[in-house]
Amino acid sequence: MPGPPPKPIEQKRRTGNPGQKPLPKVGTLIALPAADGIPPTLRPLMNEGQRLWNRVWSEGAVWLSPNTDIELVQMLAETMEEREALRAYVLSGEGEWRDRVALRNIDDQIKAMLSALGFTPVDRTRMGVAEVRAVSKLEALQARAAQR
Repeated sequence: MPGPPPKPIEQKRRTGNPGQKPLPKVGTLIALPAADGIPPTLRPLMNEGQRLWNRVWSEGAVWLSPNTDIELVQMLAETMEEREALRAYVLSGEGEWRDRVALRNIDDQIKAMLSALGFTPVDRTRMGVAEVRAVSKLEALQARAAQR
């Protein structure tokens, strides 16, 4: 069984580098340009793929870079389109058990790609990008009052 996944350098710096392993100097890291809006797709996408493309670039704009992440996002969107087509086939009653297994395999591929892009709560926390926390009743009341 593999050990825990590696922590991002930024997180190690914030926590004081508890493992005491040497970290690269700040000036030696290359800052990648963040997404500025939704980039055009590399290849045409259909409805569900385009919706996922837009959501990923909108929600992940803080940490995704179109220079390095665009191909993985494209593959994710294309895989989602395959999933939707296979799911429709399975739900139509024409599919066999192998098709359901293939659907679960595609689901696993999508989860792995979403994780690689930082779209699970664990991955966002690991990246130091966001933290999911419960909203207190007071915060919920304040948010509702602000909407009025």
